[in-house]
Amino acid sequence: MLHILLDLGLFGLITSTIFSLLALAGLARFLRARRIAARSAASPHLPPVSLFKPVHGFEPNLEVHLESFFLQDYPNFEILFCARQPTDPGLEIARRVAARHPQIPARFLTTGDNTYINAKVSSMERMEAAARTDIFIISDSDVRVTPNYIREVVAPFADDSVGAVTCLYRGVADGSLWSKLEAAGMSVEMTAGVLTANLLEGMKFALGPTMAVRRRCVRKMGGFGVLGPYCSDDFLLGANVAAQGETVVLSPHVIDHIILNLTFAASVQHQARWMKSTRFSRPLGHLGTALTFSVPFGLLACFAALGLHRPILGFALLAASVLQRMILAALLGVAAVDDHHPLRAMLLYPLRDLIGFACWVASYAGSTILWRGTRYRLSRGGLMHAVSAPQPDQTESPLPV
Repeated sequence: MLHILLDLGLFGLITSTIFSLLALAGLARFLRARRIAARSAASPHLPPVSLFKPVHGFEPNLEVHLESFFLQDYPNFEILFCARQPTDPGLEIARRVAARHPQIPARFLTTGDNTYINAKVSSMERMEAAARTDIFIISDSDVRVTPNYIREVVAPFADDSVGAVTCLYRGVADGSLWSKLEAAGMSVEMTAGVLTANLLEGMKFALGPTMAVRRRCVRKMGGFGVLGPYCSDDFLLGANVAAQGETVVLSPHVIDHIILNLTFAASVQHQARWMKSTRFSRPLGHLGTALTFSVPFGLLACFAALGLHRPILGFALLAASVLQRMILAALLGVAAVDDHHPLRAMLLYPLRDLIGFACWVASYAGSTILWRGTRYRLSRGGLMHAVSAPQPDQTESPLPV
């Protein structure tokens, strides 16, 4: 039995090493695309743009995050905010920020009772109907951007075959250990997966913190409403655009994704929900994710080798698994997402790798998730079905709609 466990551990270390090498090859491709984009940075292609900002309730530093969208170095854009009710605290904060920037066209919309089970889609549909331009940039409320954000995200649309653009993001956490671990997962684990997917098959999905899309693509897929019953609206938006024969581009621009989950329970609940959503949206890909982790297989190999009285081999395999994760974190953190704390991410990522594997295992325990105080059951394709009435959520910090 111990020999079988040792072989399994070795197999996992081999597959995770292959995944790391693919991620680094994807990084090389991403950096080449970034250099090409930098050479064409002076492109005169500056179409009018509508920024969509769904908001829901109060979030820490929301005012600062929203203001970063008003400070764009871009000649022609509008910002549309949307909440469920006109008295929503997030909408009131947006009005206060907009009042300081009267030169930027800003409008404030509401959905009332949500048309769709995914409330974000209700807001997207409402904003699409009100938008005055044909390029939409949709971003979550817990992101912060730099003044060149619109310029760099919109640049690929100079090619008429490009239907959607999305961005990598780095996790930003200044709070608890758990939030820093989640930030390391965003900066490294998520980035590695996206770069590998882009390398192997091109972008067939979008990432929620930034989704830029042409109006024609939205209308061709039947409107944002087709995403309404699903949890993974970002994945499906990109998949729909790709299915139309349009190109989905991974922008060289990287944004800040602010971690709002400061406790262990909140962080794990958030990650479990994301993992379950992925399990139902991309079942085969999610299953294969198990082979991308390294430290769990290093521990398994170490324990098996110790049981076989081969301690040097065991500790060497464990050290190799940890070192592999640290190298991956360092290279992606510095070169891909310009992580604000690369050394911290490198030191924390082996532990994050272990926690990520535990969340992957937990994703197969049932089909329900808790999202903003309401419990939902997920079914094939990521369809959501409400199974409880909304109630105050005491374990999870506010998250973007």
